[in-house]
Amino acid sequence: MLTFPCYVCIALLLVLLTQAQADALGDATLPKHDEAVAGNPLLPGKGICDPQMRVYGDHAYLYATHDASPTAANYHMEDWWVWASEDLVHWRQVSTLKPTETYFGQPSGDCWATDAISRSGKYYFYFSMGPRNIGVVMGDSPEGPWHDPLGKPLIPDGLSPTEARDPGIFQADDGTGYIVFGTWNYFLAKLNDDMISLAETPRPLTVTSPEGPYGPGRLDDKPFLHKYQDKYYLSWGCYYAMSDTLYGPYHYKGSVIVPERTAPEFQHGLTMDRHGSFFELHHQWYFICNDQSFPGSSAHFRNSVISYVHYRDNGEIEPVYLDRLGVGQYDASAPRIEAENYFRLIHGAKKECPEGGFEVRGLGEQSSLVFPNVRNLPANSLISLHLSCAHPQGGTVEIRLGSPNGKILGKCKVPETGGWTSYRTMSTQLKNSAGIHDLCLVFHGGPGELFRLNWLRFQPAVKSKD
Repeated sequence: MLTFPCYVCIALLLVLLTQAQADALGDATLPKHDEAVAGNPLLPGKGICDPQMRVYGDHAYLYATHDASPTAANYHMEDWWVWASEDLVHWRQVSTLKPTETYFGQPSGDCWATDAISRSGKYYFYFSMGPRNIGVVMGDSPEGPWHDPLGKPLIPDGLSPTEARDPGIFQADDGTGYIVFGTWNYFLAKLNDDMISLAETPRPLTVTSPEGPYGPGRLDDKPFLHKYQDKYYLSWGCYYAMSDTLYGPYHYKGSVIVPERTAPEFQHGLTMDRHGSFFELHHQWYFICNDQSFPGSSAHFRNSVISYVHYRDNGEIEPVYLDRLGVGQYDASAPRIEAENYFRLIHGAKKECPEGGFEVRGLGEQSSLVFPNVRNLPANSLISLHLSCAHPQGGTVEIRLGSPNGKILGKCKVPETGGWTSYRTMSTQLKNSAGIHDLCLVFHGGPGELFRLNWLRFQPAVKSKD
């Protein structure tokens, strides 16, 4: 919820961002941002901020604060919002929570940051009442309707030596819930099975050599916890630390947002007020956070932006690409589409690639990758796949419409390429109409791992010579 002065070094880095870097971010072919394009920012001009994403089934639910006015001189938020999406491109508002529906019992302009979780068929929506208290409402669906089961704060002012705000909910594999909160100093407490009471006195979290918007040695507000494989991640905005245990200590690693991977529209105040969260959908990870750079936004009327997240083999997070296209859609006119930026994966895994960046490994019989909303596809496109194959009989990649059972648009036969570190680019022509299509790659061949896919590319059809 805080804003910070811009560093001189950030300004210098902005100057160094060349047009070539901007083109590499894939923005050149996109028209003016509107509902047809979607992408980043999500639903611009609505004041959706402090985004915390939760996934239930095939739906992503965005629990957010709501900056009420584009002309506000200070933070002014009169309610909390819930939005839902199946593809992270098209969104619909499904719920509004007003402070009059909570223990607070009266209108307020201090409806600050939120989070949510589900357990035993019930849904819990946690919220900050300004910097003073954290409350909770519950419902029978992720969309509400909501009721306040306590009639008072879950975490009142003065419970811990930090501000009682910015709740982040972590849920262990066995369903146990934990709440992290605070400013400058973070505290973590286990929740009881009812998810509306504390099972312990909040404990302080230790972060070694931290850094944040105020510089080295200092944290911030907006803490969030998530787990990937066997590592725990504590983040504050776009900064993060790692630990082998939930209660820490956590060791600072860096920022997931860096100048060289950020499009010009999102460079202003590069790492400031990036309140956000990490989440997983269809075996893909994402980071969603605030943005106050895009035209029409400001420090007190913010948007939300979203990027793919890739974990290095040592567990550290690769800096994200923050661009206009966003996630869940693809530009066929771009130089290439990275395979690890899929929307849905069945039977496979992302790993670092010997050629640099990341690839999708473990692709065997009936593995599939879905890339929906592929825009600017020429009719009868030529698709190229850059991949390795160590299987002696090679295999086949089917390109289908929409899903593993969709219409076959083309097939690409791939021979053994000389091992897993030897890559070839294989091409085949598709039978597709021009426009926007959902595409699915389906992999076939013998037993075991067949392919490791680095990237794919689309080009206009090759015209035959008379």
